[in-house]
Amino acid sequence: MLVIGNGESRKGIDIDTIKDTKIGCNAILRDYFVEHLVCVDRKMVREAINAKYKSNIYTRSNWIDEFKAYGVMEVPQLPYKGKERPDEPFQWGSGPYAVLIACNLGNNINMIGFDLHSKDKYMNNVYKDTNNYNRSDHHFIDPRYWIHQIGVLMEIYPDKRFTIYQKDWQLPDQWKLPNVSLDNIDNL
Repeated sequence: MLVIGNGESRKGIDIDTIKDTKIGCNAILRDYFVEHLVCVDRKMVREAINAKYKSNIYTRSNWIDEFKAYGVMEVPQLPYKGKERPDEPFQWGSGPYAVLIACNLGNNINMIGFDLHSKDKYMNNVYKDTNNYNRSDHHFIDPRYWIHQIGVLMEIYPDKRFTIYQKDWQLPDQWKLPNVSLDNIDNL
């Protein structure tokens, strides 16, 4: 399984050459085909439908009635009950849901484009300054929810193997688990 976030670290990687089941987020549909496309934002679901994207498209339960007629599926229910705000399903973004779908489909989960942090104070997203995305001078998104949500999945699925491909990057403390490793993106 290859789970593809939209962080800038994945620039220059030809995702089409990677032979694996691919799960991507939002505007990746503009550049690559992925078997599973996660769009928890209504605007991105509409973009995928208007593009006649031929993939399994997932969105949150709040919007499913609006898109079910187009074959859009609901993201899986969270496999745990938490007590904090980041544990609420509506607080989950496309990236963490994409990792959850990968957990449901396979045992080896390779992740690219999950940069989490910006190298400066601005947006870190390959699609910034495009339709349905913030401008490049928009402040970066606080990654605490993503770190928590993906970390919980890594904890509750100890038999799954998570490999994050990055360069000059540190694993968040919550992700430092026996089933999680960091590899250089050049080795992908």
